[in-house]
Amino acid sequence: MSRRRKQQERTILPDPKYKSLVLSNFMNCVMRRGKQSLAEKIVYNAMDQIAEKTKKDPLEVFEQALSNVRPLVKVISKRIGGSNYQVPIEVNSKNAQALAFRWIISFSKKRSEKTMQDRLAGELLSAYNKEGASIKKREDTHKMAEANKAFAHLRW
Repeated sequence: MSRRRKQQERTILPDPKYKSLVLSNFMNCVMRRGKQSLAEKIVYNAMDQIAEKTKKDPLEVFEQALSNVRPLVKVISKRIGGSNYQVPIEVNSKNAQALAFRWIISFSKKRSEKTMQDRLAGELLSAYNKEGASIKKREDTHKMAEANKAFAHLRW
């Protein structure tokens, strides 16, 4: 355990268009090499495409997609008595949101659309409809935790 003082949590400002802290945090995760304006352009164009395709508020679609992808449990590897066990643990809300961001961004990069805006919009729409790679990743994580439920007593 570190003897240093606790790190102060930085406050982030809400995004200028939708005034959402979650969307601003998502933009920061999309951002590469400090190019904030490029990340904003990608996310806002994706949100415009979502609004055009669904005829709904894109922020609601985004938040619903995020809640569909957010995992409840995950497995961590613990070494006990010379063997490794996959121990299921519950995920706190902040970590679950970070995992959901990571999964949506990584699977949108692997999609076959031409631009990143199209890929991100497609992945968010498929997550909103409870289908796609990020939902599959969540289901696989939950199945892994369910299969290793017998080792739940090993967490501490």
